[in-house]
Amino acid sequence: MEQIPVVQDYTPPFARDGKFHVRLTEGRFQNLRRLSSWPMIALFFGLVWIQVDGQPWLLFSFAQRKIILFGNALSWHDLPLLAGLMIAGACLLFFMAVAWGRVWCGFACPQSIWTWLFIRIEDFTEGRAGIRARQEGEPLSAERLLRRIAKHLLWIALATLTAATFTGYFIPIREMVSEAAQLELSTAITGWLVIMAGLTYANAGLVREKICLHACPYSRFQGVMFDRDTRTVTYDAGRGEPRANKRNADTNSGDCVDCGLCVQVCPTGIDIRDGLQAACIDCAACIDACDSVMEKINRPTGLIRFASESQLENKPSPLLRPRLAGYGAVMVIAFSAVLYGFTGTTDLLVEVRRDRGALFTQLDEQWICNNYRVKVEAFDPAEASVRISVVGEGVYELFGPADIDLSENNSTWLPYRVCAQDITSPNTKLTFNFQGNEVRTSKETTFLAKSI
Repeated sequence: MEQIPVVQDYTPPFARDGKFHVRLTEGRFQNLRRLSSWPMIALFFGLVWIQVDGQPWLLFSFAQRKIILFGNALSWHDLPLLAGLMIAGACLLFFMAVAWGRVWCGFACPQSIWTWLFIRIEDFTEGRAGIRARQEGEPLSAERLLRRIAKHLLWIALATLTAATFTGYFIPIREMVSEAAQLELSTAITGWLVIMAGLTYANAGLVREKICLHACPYSRFQGVMFDRDTRTVTYDAGRGEPRANKRNADTNSGDCVDCGLCVQVCPTGIDIRDGLQAACIDCAACIDACDSVMEKINRPTGLIRFASESQLENKPSPLLRPRLAGYGAVMVIAFSAVLYGFTGTTDLLVEVRRDRGALFTQLDEQWICNNYRVKVEAFDPAEASVRISVVGEGVYELFGPADIDLSENNSTWLPYRVCAQDITSPNTKLTFNFQGNEVRTSKETTFLAKSI
């Protein structure tokens, strides 16, 4: 299989000084792309507002040192589960790449989704791609200036809304909006919102395809994942060549009429007829554009389609093959491990430390005391309080609050003194027991005493 080209020295149509305008098209793949992207957009902007029992349904709280994931609170000890979830997601991405190429990039990647949103705003305010391209080198009239200002204002509004929503997954959005309405946002949050809005505006509005071409690592390692049976957006050169328009067509001409629509609708500005390229994000816009032309000239659709190299050569090309099955098995194992991990999350986190002062205190010939510091964190709203007790080899007495109100003392270090009578060993095992409403846990430590 030929190596995938990284960059092509090619200037797309409707381009002026390196800027090109993407032509919007319609078709079954564009409908499928919207069917997958619009629910994701709705979830992104909607989930941040959902609350359950007064608590956000999804929140990564640094202040409370916990993660609320779909109503379930996770401790910072459960962070490896999120790492495992990302690894499982990467396995899914690899599985999709082996089977269908960069369909994630074209149909579900946030960079692509937001780029299409910004392109639609541009098309709505300044006109179609051909109009924008023709006007690019002309003097800026008052009407065009107003249209351009409207475009950038809408871009900024969408970028600001995106930044505020993203921030709302780390800071409760209702509190943030209330503070913003009262002009009481902190300098740190305001600065963060400005930076995030600026990055969104630049990535989706100004940089666009250059992220896919130069910044995205996926286009670089996809080459080692493709094989001859990978279904990806492909131009059928055997059927389409030699190209000829309707006027110059003869019996030897291929089906490609060299209209250039496949290039005009490409968000990365490549010509799919030049073969498989790293910049192709498999959005299938060129398929819909080409199919519309084929229907108009009464020729079969599918000149550009999802097809493997083997299929183009009329050779057997099974979708399910050992390589794809291997990635699928790894993906299933990864997701199963993560799901199993979520069944053992931490509801009550306790820590017991010896005080840094004296190792022990001798009260009299019988009583010896050790000082400890205890911290209890609850990650389940049902755990409002916890009772503490100690057990060990001997008679122990605990001095300190036996019941901790977790709503007031959550994650606060509390001092405790444990005294024992008639201890003969220089060190013995001591266990702190913590009993909550529904959860019980314990922490083992050492009780030190003078040898008798």
